[in-house]
Amino acid sequence: MKEKFYRFMQGRYGVDQFSRFLLILAIVVLILNMFIRSALFELIPFGLLIYTYFRIFSRNLGARSKENQKYLELSGTVKYNLKNGKQLLKFHIYKCPSCGQKIRIPRGKGKIEITCPKCKNKFVKKS
Repeated sequence: MKEKFYRFMQGRYGVDQFSRFLLILAIVVLILNMFIRSALFELIPFGLLIYTYFRIFSRNLGARSKENQKYLELSGTVKYNLKNGKQLLKFHIYKCPSCGQKIRIPRGKGKIEITCPKCKNKFVKKS
């Protein structure tokens, strides 16, 4: 039986990161459907499952690979922005009053004197 499945899947695309994401999304929507009764929430997970299995059993390897690559680029961008957003919460960003240069100062240091790295102007701000 295992050999038959291997032969059946030969030349087909298989499971990738985008397929896993679609499966998880379908499960999440199914769970949401338990709390929010809606015809739309009943149809969406089945559409996602059908598309996921279409991708898994597809023989068009180039198209599925491009879809996965776009998903990876988009998810990488989202992860990068979330990571940067957390980093920015640890700092205040002030503009130099004389030249307008943006300066990043760590939070929680009290009143500090800031020296602009561009024009060497000194000013006092609360961090």
